[in-house]
Amino acid sequence: MKLGLNTLYRRLFVYFGPQHWWPGDSAFEVMVGAILTQNTSWANVEKAIANLKRNRLLEPAKLYQIPQKRLAGLIRPAGYYNIKAKRLRNFLRFLLEDYKGNLSSMSAADTPALRQALLAVNGIGPETADSILLYALDKPVFVVDAYTRRIFFRHRLIKEGAAYQEIQDLFMKNLKKDVELFNEYHALLVKLGKDFCLKTKPRCEICPIK
Repeated sequence: MKLGLNTLYRRLFVYFGPQHWWPGDSAFEVMVGAILTQNTSWANVEKAIANLKRNRLLEPAKLYQIPQKRLAGLIRPAGYYNIKAKRLRNFLRFLLEDYKGNLSSMSAADTPALRQALLAVNGIGPETADSILLYALDKPVFVVDAYTRRIFFRHRLIKEGAAYQEIQDLFMKNLKKDVELFNEYHALLVKLGKDFCLKTKPRCEICPIK
């Protein structure tokens, strides 16, 4: 499997080139984006983040201090804005109470323990938690999403309905634990899923990993 995963990565990297993920001007912006991107497109998230930037609210304490109703209005472009406002506030409370809003302190925490703490925050699932760990805090944790699941099931590398942890372990146990590698690999799988391994009418005949 190790050879297969490395070969797959090389093919994708040669074909698509570096993806420069995750877009964001700061680690905190990446964290906010990871929560807002649940069940929506990145284009919608960018609009919501632009609203926060325009109001100079992309700081943990400032964002937590505003009323939830106002926060929901600002992130409305991201969809499910009332739910996401609650989830964002839950995360902000955790960040401020446990780390006083200090991202350096958060980054210095033990990775497995921090992951469990993130998963205990209401509204933070495995994909969101791992996105925060990898893209905002530079922790070597592989992110699994719907694209990864679809691609690997179609190539018979996982079974239908495989658990998140099982798919993640496939990468974590067979690749070098490297932040840059995990970052780029996940981004390349997203690109493949968007451009070729479509949910309906996949473009298998011209797929770069055919």
